[in-house]
Amino acid sequence: MQYSIIISMVLLLVIGVPATAQETTEDESTVTYPASFFAQYGPVSVNDMLNVIPGIGLALESNEVQSFNGANRGLGASEQILINGKRMAGKANEASSQLDRISADQVQYIEIIRGTSGDLDVRNTGQLVNIVLFESQSSSSISTELGATHFQDGNVEPIGTFSFSGQTGQFDYLLSAQVASDYEALESYEISVLPPGLGLNDVREFERTRDQTTYTLNSNISYQFSPADRIAFNALYRENDPPSNLLRTITNFQNSPPTLSTEREDIPATSDNWEFGGDYEHNFDNGGKYKILFIVNERNNAITRERFFSPILGGAETKNLFLDTSSRERERIVRTSYAWNLVENQNLEIGLERAQTILDSSLKIGLGIPGTPSVDHGGLTPISIPNAVSTVEEIRYEGFAVHNWQINQRMSLESSLLYEDSEISQSGDVNKSRSFDFLKPKVDFRFNMSSSFQLRMSAELDVSQLRFSDFSAATNDRDEDQDTIAGNPELEQEEVWRYNVNLDYRLPNDGGVLNSRLFYYDVGNSIDRIDVSTSPTNLATTNGNVGDGTVYGLNLNASIRLGFLNLPQAVVTAGLLVQDSKIFAPLIGKNRKVVPFDRGNFRLGFRHDVPSQNFNYGFNYRDGNDGNRPFYDIDNVIYIGSNSNLSLFAEKVGFGGFTYRIEADNLLDHDSCRERRRFNGYLRDGDIREIERFCTTNGVRFTFKVRATF
Repeated sequence: MQYSIIISMVLLLVIGVPATAQETTEDESTVTYPASFFAQYGPVSVNDMLNVIPGIGLALESNEVQSFNGANRGLGASEQILINGKRMAGKANEASSQLDRISADQVQYIEIIRGTSGDLDVRNTGQLVNIVLFESQSSSSISTELGATHFQDGNVEPIGTFSFSGQTGQFDYLLSAQVASDYEALESYEISVLPPGLGLNDVREFERTRDQTTYTLNSNISYQFSPADRIAFNALYRENDPPSNLLRTITNFQNSPPTLSTEREDIPATSDNWEFGGDYEHNFDNGGKYKILFIVNERNNAITRERFFSPILGGAETKNLFLDTSSRERERIVRTSYAWNLVENQNLEIGLERAQTILDSSLKIGLGIPGTPSVDHGGLTPISIPNAVSTVEEIRYEGFAVHNWQINQRMSLESSLLYEDSEISQSGDVNKSRSFDFLKPKVDFRFNMSSSFQLRMSAELDVSQLRFSDFSAATNDRDEDQDTIAGNPELEQEEVWRYNVNLDYRLPNDGGVLNSRLFYYDVGNSIDRIDVSTSPTNLATTNGNVGDGTVYGLNLNASIRLGFLNLPQAVVTAGLLVQDSKIFAPLIGKNRKVVPFDRGNFRLGFRHDVPSQNFNYGFNYRDGNDGNRPFYDIDNVIYIGSNSNLSLFAEKVGFGGFTYRIEADNLLDHDSCRERRRFNGYLRDGDIREIERFCTTNGVRFTFKVRATF
């Protein structure tokens, strides 16, 4: 409630006070920022330019508040960032990942597009950011960033980016290499309490580190070989092996006196992925446009977890767990379409997308129990797991028709109809094939009530894509006491009707943006845990379809220049998401929330640019509302506490024309906590046998960066 009062006061204050900054608009649906607007800030990259635009966060996020469970296969027609009005033929290597690598001196202007149009290269699900570069006969630039991050355990990891971009005639290119640290050092503890009257069970202290460095190479090239024809290619390779280790110290209070023991885990891992894509576009003399693009990619992951137990501190260790998982996922996508003007102010696009996705996965587990040991299972006794080796393949076709109608100068209507036909086959330990087909309609109406106010209303049927990892046995990442979870080859897609009403108000003179989103979702075939127990004494669950539910909420956002306080270069951003949901869960015999729609969150940020000193600074804070998101299983429930984070930054253009930046993350050293309640038998019977309270922190992180463009 206190968050609602704060937001309301901010909105009332800002609406009642005139802004003083200057806003340049191209029409009532598009806001344009020329390069001259950014010159005073001394930007190095496109990201630096975007950071000084009020409300840019609203434009860069999608029209949906949150996503449901599901995969992201295929390409689809939506994107939030365009470069020269074009989308990039990539998924992992898409436009937003390039913003730090494009030099600011290449930018002619930046557009915030709030309308829909058949002239756009994608469907506008909310707002689009179009970055338009200068046309030049010959130009090039080199951008570099070097730095390091200091972690709570004293470890220092390097980071760096090198980019070479330019243009020669009609040929554009961008080549880049990046090293990024994903190192993680966690300190955790868990207190286990028995039911009332039975006292303390044990206390566990954890020290976990993950030594991960991500190496990325990518390239993007395009060639306009005639006024009507353009071709582009992009490629990416990434490697980020994430080995980790864990030391768990256990104090057992059930013994008298209490005893100490340790569990140590080595978790070597490898991970890499690559992607290659291309697109071709031809514009006809009659105004028609033909496009075709393709993407091929592959992702490989392998993780081995070995656990060693010692009954005393510093004593001899015995291996008691071997858990090995591996996966290889491949996609091959082609999408083609033709768009033309039906009549004046009406445009129609028709097209077809074909996507092939293949996932190969395997799972092996060995335990330190009597039996015949196996070298392939770490020298332990192999455990038979149903559906442990699997290949899942989907062939999906999606035909689509998108109609854009500019009803008048202030109103537009986009309507689309997609037909999806797919076949999913599984082989290995389970052999099964199923076919699906869906019609997915959508309407999007936009009304520019004035040059400042825009009303958007949309309704659509969304069908989630199934996660192939749910089809076969996999590791259980929610419960360390349950190493694996069964697969479900009978899983079906969630179907969700989404209704959204969005009101967007741009304050005069580039004073900021106020935005509200009201949403209601009608959920069908929701996916969560279902009972697959073989007996009342051998309880087990897997992911399955649990029924229908509802989700509703309100998302409020404000990004305001403080011109009324004589600080026109200072911007405050604030957001409040409140939501609720309900679905009946047969597993626990009562209503619960629809995952992942908990109570919501609160966001607050501040940025102050001082152009005369080539300096800017600010902070960002985020917190959940009350926390306690529950995840129910058949014999336990875990309540996830709210996550809060406070980060600070300061940046200055200084010696040698270099840009120096300092960042501090997790300054509050927030403890992320949860509570798990375990039950004797079914959770719905309410017979509690143990309560676990677990907290972890990864400490404060400091980063120093130096950037420059040559």
